[in-house]
Amino acid sequence: MIPTAPFGRTGHDSTRTIFGAAALWGASEEEGERALALLLDYGINHIDTAASYGRSERRVGAWMPAYRDRFFLATKTNERTYDGAKAQFEHSLERLQTDHVDLLQLHNLVDEQEWEVALGPRGALEYAVEARRQGMTRFIGVTGHGVTVAAMHLRSLERFPFDSVLLPYNFPMMRNAQYAADFERLARLCGERGVAMQTIKGVTLGPWGEKHHTYGTWYEPLAEQADLDAAVHWVLGRPGIFLNTAGDLTLVPKILDAAQRLGPRPDDATMERLAKARGMAPLFT
Repeated sequence: MIPTAPFGRTGHDSTRTIFGAAALWGASEEEGERALALLLDYGINHIDTAASYGRSERRVGAWMPAYRDRFFLATKTNERTYDGAKAQFEHSLERLQTDHVDLLQLHNLVDEQEWEVALGPRGALEYAVEARRQGMTRFIGVTGHGVTVAAMHLRSLERFPFDSVLLPYNFPMMRNAQYAADFERLARLCGERGVAMQTIKGVTLGPWGEKHHTYGTWYEPLAEQADLDAAVHWVLGRPGIFLNTAGDLTLVPKILDAAQRLGPRPDDATMERLAKARGMAPLFT
């Protein structure tokens, strides 16, 4: 079974490995049922999906009539206005076959102008607060990608007491001095305020570039079990953070296997050797 840890100040102990339901983007009903069985086998109790993840919310929704109490359920809206977020989230609840989620997140909020709209008057945040007041979500979070996301999350936390943040964390990314500094500042603030810290892109090998895409992820992932072990153990070797699984169903069992066998965190020399041997590169520059 995967170990659990307090998910920030929410009062929920989430498995340190969260199911990233982007992996269900184009999944069939049969694939969805196999994914559910896998999550139950490993004791996963936290699912992260989004309105923009293809069939994901529908596939997760098929599980909810029987398993809603089993999972901390999170989704996201990429709308920036009150009305847009309201319409999208209400549709999400229909697809998810539930009257509430545990966490509603403002999705990929890094663009300056979008940030101002979403966090301004009649913005998506205003709707999220209203949805929380009505019991349609218990908590509110913010997510993002790119090299500026940690700095933007710091700004977001100064504007509003979000319950969670989500952002990239992997060895190549943390060799970017500015990103690493911003990430560490964010981690300290999250620790002080009890903000849950979710990480994504933990098993990134690098951008696809001109290569043929052999996985459903929009980045090229590490694929060999030993390599995935090192990447997963490096992420989870840092206390207080969570790892969201990759957006490809064939990788999820390998990531969960690595997380279940969590050992000592690989040191920098070990990760440097892996990076050199596999040609690991930052996804964002």
